[in-house]
Amino acid sequence: MYEPDVTIITPTSNIVENEQADDFTLLINLLDKQTYPQIEHIIIDNASSDGTEILLKEYKNSGFISFFSEPDRGKFDAMNKGLLRAKGKYVAFLSCDDFYQDITAIAGIVEAMEENEADFCYFPAYCCPPDGYVFEFTPAILNTFQVSPCARQALFFKKSVLSELRGFDEKFKLLADYDLIIRLVMGGYNGILYDKNIVTYKLGKQVSKYSSQVEAECNHIFYKNYKPLYPLTNEQLDRMVNLSEIPRPLLDKLANIFPDEYRDLFFERYEQMYNMRVENARALREQERRNRY
Repeated sequence: MYEPDVTIITPTSNIVENEQADDFTLLINLLDKQTYPQIEHIIIDNASSDGTEILLKEYKNSGFISFFSEPDRGKFDAMNKGLLRAKGKYVAFLSCDDFYQDITAIAGIVEAMEENEADFCYFPAYCCPPDGYVFEFTPAILNTFQVSPCARQALFFKKSVLSELRGFDEKFKLLADYDLIIRLVMGGYNGILYDKNIVTYKLGKQVSKYSSQVEAECNHIFYKNYKPLYPLTNEQLDRMVNLSEIPRPLLDKLANIFPDEYRDLFFERYEQMYNMRVENARALREQERRNRY
């Protein structure tokens, strides 16, 4: 039976100093236990100076990984460097503190992607925010044009497709993965749901710490990707970012990207997301009002 190679790419930066060495060890050990035989694990290290390179050399000498250490411009630059070196037909990206808790995960995903000739595959994931509360991030691909529909760790890609799209757009330091997902969906690439939770990831502190930058990047991502379809104003972009409200002419064009049988469900999911964001904004304003008095 043909078993295409799979490449897992992990960016690292001073993981010893950042107390991530134990998490990284868990990632390595669980990848080693995967039932799928053809796995390449590439580490792209940001010229760490805290002993990380010594740790990586130990794993390389034991045959677990290959790694490259040089300065980079951030995690998405590192991921693009890994993509250029990847030998696998399929590629996935895990941070140093993520892991596949299901040892049959990669085998199942590859089988599903091969059977469906899929360009990318998405699936549920356990998310661990900094406060320690764990929740399941359930994919919502029909809401792609409003919010990120799944975690980057809960995606597998055909390498050739990522090459066509030129990987991650590195001008986005926090949300380049969301931009990539939008481009995949708008490009008409064949995505499939693998309805099994196989991965756990930690939510990056930067996303919650730099909320203004997140909003600014989301605004830019919407403008960049939707401007060929509709001339968005600054006010419309702000409402899209803060309320998931899409102007009707643009919404109709975006609906056409999905197959006809999903059209009604697309509009239904759009309304659900919009109403939820409006209600959350209303509740937040009310709470702020109460705090003032």
